[in-house]
Amino acid sequence: MRQTQGSVVCSQCGRLVGVTEEKCPFCGAWRPGLFGWATVLRRALGGHLDLFTLIVGACVTLYALALILSAVSGGDILGGGLFSILSPSGPALYQLGMTGGYAWEQGWWLTLLTAVYLHGSLLHIVFNVMWIRNLGPAVTEVYGAGRAFLLFNFAGAGGFLVSNVMTGLPTIGASGSIFGLLAALIVYGRRRGSSVVTQQLWQWAIILGVFGFIMPGINNWAHGGGFAAGWVAAMLMDLDDDRQDSSWVLLTSTVLIVLTALGVGLSFVRVTGVLLG
Repeated sequence: MRQTQGSVVCSQCGRLVGVTEEKCPFCGAWRPGLFGWATVLRRALGGHLDLFTLIVGACVTLYALALILSAVSGGDILGGGLFSILSPSGPALYQLGMTGGYAWEQGWWLTLLTAVYLHGSLLHIVFNVMWIRNLGPAVTEVYGAGRAFLLFNFAGAGGFLVSNVMTGLPTIGASGSIFGLLAALIVYGRRRGSSVVTQQLWQWAIILGVFGFIMPGINNWAHGGGFAAGWVAAMLMDLDDDRQDSSWVLLTSTVLIVLTALGVGLSFVRVTGVLLG
């Protein structure tokens, strides 16, 4: 519940401050109590709730919904081979927030967020979820839960923005976010002076990049854009040993979750209206 009185721990300096303080009197951090919601959000986003489990759950849920919508509309979800087995239809993906193409022409900016959680086939989602589960905990370990969540979403949205500007083609998937997580870990390794870890991460990034040029239907613009966005976002983030998320991080993470859910809802209403019209 919202805390209306008493003290909270400032996430910037670790000292006790009044929950209603506008600024921390010790370090000047903005709204350390976040209007009484700081403790609640910090427990939810950084403690009891594993944000990367939430990400994977959202990906799997939306993938299942896309398959159901495709099957209901009479689409062929079985596909014609290994790379297209259990593939949702284009209209179903647009209903749930695919970016580029028609969505970009209509100015649906929230699809930059929603498309991160959509996938086009069984192999696509299995591959991406595997990398999310491998990289997510590592990024959380060094940056903290809230900042890791921001990195994932900023990288994905940045990758799709580059893709939409350069090609305008319909696109989905968490690959841009995955490249962003790799970039964030490389930045951390460079800033901490860990050359061995950095070299290993560069090898992974290069291998995945080459893989993107070999496999058909890969959005390399989103990959490159996601890597660049993740790099820039990581460079702008402070590194601290206790990895406490500031009020800004908690608030921004919450806003991103709300905007993504809103984006899915708006896409469904808009595209369903077009399909039925």
